[in-house]
Amino acid sequence: MLDIVSHYLDNSSTITITVLVLLSTYFILSIWIYIYKTLSLNESINQELYALNSLIQRNSRINPLTTMGSFIESKDTSKEMLDIYELSMIRDASSGLSWQSIIASTAPFIGLFGTVVGILESFASFKNVAKVSFTSIAPVISEALIATAAGILVAIFAYTFQQILTRKIYILNTYIKSQINIVLSRN
Repeated sequence: MLDIVSHYLDNSSTITITVLVLLSTYFILSIWIYIYKTLSLNESINQELYALNSLIQRNSRINPLTTMGSFIESKDTSKEMLDIYELSMIRDASSGLSWQSIIASTAPFIGLFGTVVGILESFASFKNVAKVSFTSIAPVISEALIATAAGILVAIFAYTFQQILTRKIYILNTYIKSQINIVLSRN
């Protein structure tokens, strides 16, 4: 397996290697964003669920130790202030999510670019050959298609991660809206 990879890299052009390095960077960035946001969103969701359950079960005011409690501690509990709270929480929760979208939408094009350059270079290598057979072109083209496959693979993961994180943000927003409705109904 290592021999195949080293053979591929030895026969690849600088542009193809650059494309694969860029796609690898995209992949690592996508995984890092996913892990970081998943951990922080899970923590926020658990906190907001706890705060919501406190409001429901205890029929009490907002706990000053919760995120909402610390936000409106010295402010009034008007609808406008609670809307600002909601927007700031969702803005913070969704930061970094646009990078997943950028990676998901550009990775296939970067991979395709690598493939096109690889195919063009392979045709250029056959310029002095009078008769070229399919058996000589097929391996070169199949090696060039690896860049497209890598781009599609990165895009699939980035898009999937984006959808999972979007769902978590929706859950967080649901808990926040529920708390706001309870607080406003008690005023």
